[in-house]
Amino acid sequence: MAPRSAPTERQRRLGAELRKLRLAAGMTTEHAAGLLGVPRTNVPNMESGRSGISPERVRTLAANYGCTDQALVDALASMASERDKGWWESYRGQLPDPFLDIAEMEWHARRVRIIVSVHLPGLLQTEEHARAVFEAVIPRLAPADVEVRVAHRLDRQQVLERTPPPDLDVIVHEAALRMEFGGPAVARRQLEHLLLMSGREAVTIRVIPFKAGGFPGAGQSVLYAEGAVPQLDTVELDSTHGPEFIHAETQLHKYRAHLDAANGVALEPDASRDFIRTLVSDL
Repeated sequence: MAPRSAPTERQRRLGAELRKLRLAAGMTTEHAAGLLGVPRTNVPNMESGRSGISPERVRTLAANYGCTDQALVDALASMASERDKGWWESYRGQLPDPFLDIAEMEWHARRVRIIVSVHLPGLLQTEEHARAVFEAVIPRLAPADVEVRVAHRLDRQQVLERTPPPDLDVIVHEAALRMEFGGPAVARRQLEHLLLMSGREAVTIRVIPFKAGGFPGAGQSVLYAEGAVPQLDTVELDSTHGPEFIHAETQLHKYRAHLDAANGVALEPDASRDFIRTLVSDL
């Protein structure tokens, strides 16, 4: 089978974790290829996500690399067994690949932690709010492109209907709540939607009011997706150039610390709902 021309972020992540295990074992690609009975070039392709690998081969490599973390091995083997295409694949060719990578990351997460200071989380946006956000993009998008992005954003929210859904913990700054994308009426309905979603068992929304002052990581939006095991956690950062995915342990530790610090200055969930209700009444 020919190597993939554009592996997904999740496929690249599986390969990166296998490479990490190989390097920790001090083993060459030639040795790893010999263990599997494949040409040497197959190993770099596997480690870059350009070629698939079976769960059995994942276990063979992990055993020979001396990995004793069975939970990690099981999680990697499970990733290797994924063959069904997710709903996001229907958007391939219509949207940049990183849009699909975000949806795939959320779908496989056990818990999603988010902090936002200007834009509300895509998982909690209404259709009209999302449309207003995409209509404000530079360079301006064609109407058809706006609609595709809106449809994809709404489809991402089906992860919250999954059984069981991932826990969604959101910290939202007052500034984001006061942004009137689409005007006051749209903003009001968006805030009412946040109140509705906050009533779900798996959804927790905390507000950081202006009066809370500064905190580590203020001004940066962060999505932290917890994987099947901590080693497979991923941070996604938004930028004008597109999403950036981070999974180095030192960076994961830093962003966990940022989220914990922000949680420490945020209002409790009940107080946060009261805060949002006040904003609704002011619109």
